[in-house]
Amino acid sequence: MKTPPVFRFIRWFRELGISDVPLVGGKTASLGEMLRSLSPLGVRVPDGFAITADAYRRFLAASGLDRRIEERLAGLDVTDLEDLAQRGEALRAMILEADWPGDLAAEILNAYGRLGGAQGIDVAVRSSATAEDLPEASFAGQQQSFLRVAGEAALLDACKRCFASLFTNRAISYRADKGFDASRVALSVAVQRMVRSDLATSGVMFTLDTETGFRDVVLIEAAYGLGENVVQGAVVPDECLVFKPTLAMGFRPILRKATGAKEFKLVYDSTAGAVRNVEVPPDERARFCVEDGDLLELARWACLIERHYSERQGRAVPMDIEWAKDGLSGELFIVQARPETVRSREVGAVIETWRLQESGPLLVSGRGVGRKIASGPVRVIADAADIARFQAGEVLVTDKTDPDWEPIMKKAAAIVTDRGGRTCHAAIVSRELGVPAVVGTGDGRARLRDGQVVTVSCAEGEVGRVYGGRLAFGVERTEPGDLVRPITRVMMNVADPAEALRLSFIPNDGVGLAREEFIISNSIGIHPLALLDYPNVEDPVAKVEMERLSAGYADKPGYFVDKLAQGVAMLAAAFYPKDVILRLSDFKTNEYANLVGGKAYEPLEENPMLGFRGASRYGHPRYRRGFALECRAVRKVREEMGLVNLKLMIPFCRTPEEARRVLAEMSDLGLRRGEKGLEVHMMCEIPSNVMLAEEFCELFDGFSIGSNDLTQLVLGVDRDSEVVAPIFDERNEAVLRMISRVIRVCRSRGRKIGICGQAPSDYPEFARFLVREGIDSISLDPDSVMATTLAIIDEERAV
Repeated sequence: MKTPPVFRFIRWFRELGISDVPLVGGKTASLGEMLRSLSPLGVRVPDGFAITADAYRRFLAASGLDRRIEERLAGLDVTDLEDLAQRGEALRAMILEADWPGDLAAEILNAYGRLGGAQGIDVAVRSSATAEDLPEASFAGQQQSFLRVAGEAALLDACKRCFASLFTNRAISYRADKGFDASRVALSVAVQRMVRSDLATSGVMFTLDTETGFRDVVLIEAAYGLGENVVQGAVVPDECLVFKPTLAMGFRPILRKATGAKEFKLVYDSTAGAVRNVEVPPDERARFCVEDGDLLELARWACLIERHYSERQGRAVPMDIEWAKDGLSGELFIVQARPETVRSREVGAVIETWRLQESGPLLVSGRGVGRKIASGPVRVIADAADIARFQAGEVLVTDKTDPDWEPIMKKAAAIVTDRGGRTCHAAIVSRELGVPAVVGTGDGRARLRDGQVVTVSCAEGEVGRVYGGRLAFGVERTEPGDLVRPITRVMMNVADPAEALRLSFIPNDGVGLAREEFIISNSIGIHPLALLDYPNVEDPVAKVEMERLSAGYADKPGYFVDKLAQGVAMLAAAFYPKDVILRLSDFKTNEYANLVGGKAYEPLEENPMLGFRGASRYGHPRYRRGFALECRAVRKVREEMGLVNLKLMIPFCRTPEEARRVLAEMSDLGLRRGEKGLEVHMMCEIPSNVMLAEEFCELFDGFSIGSNDLTQLVLGVDRDSEVVAPIFDERNEAVLRMISRVIRVCRSRGRKIGICGQAPSDYPEFARFLVREGIDSISLDPDSVMATTLAIIDEERAV
């Protein structure tokens, strides 16, 4: 028989630093010698005591329930929902009506008294079953837990209700689906002093990224009040990612912070023993609800917990942890932990890439869960009592889910919820089932109607979208296997930070081109100079939009720095410790003008492609202050977060004199080439870069050939003109000679030389040409990495 789970409550108190914990009901096999040998981890947990699975068995045996339960479950068919409901109700009633054995009740109450029960303290009563949180099944929320339990009678009742929750309809069905013998399942209960997070914050954290399985981050979700709202998906929580490797070095690597709606908070009600949801004021919703110091402390604890259980198991054990902050004492607490059971089991042998092959009207969007696409007719269900209406293959649309919904979730083509974040119940179960889900849409039920055929796509980054109609889609499966790495470094062009963790699993040698422009356009949206001049912005429309985008930031320039730093940090962390080469901003003036507030700062140019762009902007009086914000963001990534694998690249640098001015400007702003390992590269995309390569080599650590602009300027072709488009060809002999020359010069001067343009992604023969010329690295679009890598290996063998 399986012993009670080694990851949760019975073990928690002693393992995490409380040495004297009453164990009511006798020791179970899960404690054993291992428990006595554990040393404190330095993680704070609430005082409490544990009611063991042996106590549960004593309770059943005393009233003959063990035999009656087995009889009641005989011949069960979980697909017969009506019969399942009848059996479940009868089993729960049997347990609730049974009397406590006198000695066992006395043991529980004695332990409660020692905890402070005589003073009527509030406790949380949490359950943990033997078939819960196993490596092959999460059983998320299958058993019940109870908050703010006070008094002896209420405690005994809550414990009995935990026992009865082993036989909810959903738990019976789930165990049957997973092949667990229900008669051999037992349950333990932890009784913990309540953490008054109703006066502060609480949430969930995972020691990996739940969407990709990326192991080097801690994902933290948080909301105001007691933690049930986050766990149950009742609110869209704040979200944060912390990078483990540099956290362990003493840095402060908060990679990403996203503010959720946090519409409600669960607080103590005036009625004894009750809790209720109240609305969160708008100004509090707009703020991130946890201070950075607390986020870092929680992440450190998460790493300690993961390391502890991994050492005990002899293998990596990513963890799913609940935490709370006490509003009275200001202290953080860990209230439970269990193994993560979905991404941690993926072996990663096959990389799946799902893609939509046609477009349709966007109906609703939210947080995407999973990486798949599915189509089907909508079924809007408001209450779990109506789940019998649901048919296999439909798209389930509801407010939120809990374990009562699981019998139909496994039959759904996709799931859409109005509320919840990516660690809510709907998200966890959807991942386990392999079903795409879009959570936290806000208004999915209002916008979608029964029978409407839709396509749910979670394959477009972190945003999940629901489109009208049955759209065509496909999936590509790549098996990296034991692919031999070529001598030529194969890097990637990456723009979207939300895709970085997923893309890191493709065999690569780092990022040869990370673009600032995508982050500024999509995560910031405001011209940096407008943020610097925020009090004096005269355009009322722009000012309202600036306030909306930067809500929660009193320091408006700080908004630009934080958001840019977080986007860049996601890219640098995803590929750490490999090189990530960040190209500093290269917007044209018309593109800068399209940012909120931008028109007031940008000149009108006839040909922005050849105008005020790239290096010419950085020290110019018209943009110098904006460039200073970019440099602050870079310093934050390298110095505060410890991501020194980040290298910089200067775009569109016309002359060596301009290069010197830019380097001097950067030095004045604290970014000195060669200091703290900082490398500065240059885009080679202008004929002057090739013809003066020897001089530029004296100023930069390396070059990256921008074949798009270089081809345009060598051939005198506007690459955006459809009239002369046939002339634009990177394989033109004039372009090839320019590239060949700059490679020779760089190699002779001991400088790195790579390429980040489109040509190697589009033309394998172009990649082979580069290999023959001796280029150091080729940076490719992610979807062409595997095929081009094979072509490079073949060419290197031939050479």
